[in-house]
Amino acid sequence: MKSKAVVNYAEEKGSVEIREIDLPQIGDTDVLLEVANVGVCGSDLHQWTSDHSWPVNYPVVLGHEFGGRIAELGSQVSGWKVGDRVVSETAAVIDPNNPMSKIGLYNLDPTRKGFGYGVNGAMTKYVRVPARCLHHVPEHVPFEQACLTEPSCVAYSAVVSNSNVRPGDRVLVIGPGTIGILCAAMAKINGAEVAIVGLEADRGRLKIAEQYGVTGLVGDATEWAKAGDGLGADLIVDAAGHSSTLQIAMNLVRPNGQITKVGWGKQPCNFSLDPIVQKNVRLQGSFSHNWPIWEKVIALMASGTLDVKPIIGGVWEIESWREAFEKMHHGEVVKSVLKPA
Repeated sequence: MKSKAVVNYAEEKGSVEIREIDLPQIGDTDVLLEVANVGVCGSDLHQWTSDHSWPVNYPVVLGHEFGGRIAELGSQVSGWKVGDRVVSETAAVIDPNNPMSKIGLYNLDPTRKGFGYGVNGAMTKYVRVPARCLHHVPEHVPFEQACLTEPSCVAYSAVVSNSNVRPGDRVLVIGPGTIGILCAAMAKINGAEVAIVGLEADRGRLKIAEQYGVTGLVGDATEWAKAGDGLGADLIVDAAGHSSTLQIAMNLVRPNGQITKVGWGKQPCNFSLDPIVQKNVRLQGSFSHNWPIWEKVIALMASGTLDVKPIIGGVWEIESWREAFEKMHHGEVVKSVLKPA
């Protein structure tokens, strides 16, 4: 049995195409997941345009934001049954004996391999998933929303776990992509005053961000950041895909404030980091997520506290992956979602 898949087959720019692949063979502790929906991530676009900064095992099926129903169970899998509605974490391969894994931070295991770059992902009909990665999805949460659990967890990890946000804080998010908007939403849930800044071309995405009760800004965010006591924002979340935005963050953060960097940018900085020292600022990286974060985010989605519907720009069949990618790449939509046939 073969299924159509969106495959990134080489490092060269544009090396993505539809291919027919075999049904995955599962191990004793795996499940075979029938994919209902899979979100397109900025990292999928970066691999497509070949401006990524992480190693990729070519050829590989793209897609790590996904949910669906269990189609088959490995012989040692317990606590799950065929037909269960689930979403999957991204840490497809981990070393359980790594010191990070032993304390529950398997997302920081240096040998970790994720879906869509390290092993085959979910832009296809069936995907092999370790049972340890699974989380239940309530019946009333549609899969096209549930597949956004993963980026929501990235945002929760950045804003809630790795930052210190208190009600009344001023939080500025740089970059109105999926992660940026969800970071803004998380800061708003935490009771902060929130703004998100982008470029002229981002006006459409900023309008979507404003549906979360945050202020959308184009260009210079200095006035907003310093509108309180003139010293700057308590927290800057750098969710842009370019290294240069860290300089903006250093300029607009208040003394003794914090910068959390969640956006990837492989470009050299070419500017001094002295403002971090001078301002006594905490610079925090934020990568991925782990089990308790997924449970919290699913609870937020199930209760309606977090509504991801505004950022979904459309649902495309697998065969129309290019249109879905291009609409995100050009900023016409915030998030594209694919539906395997």
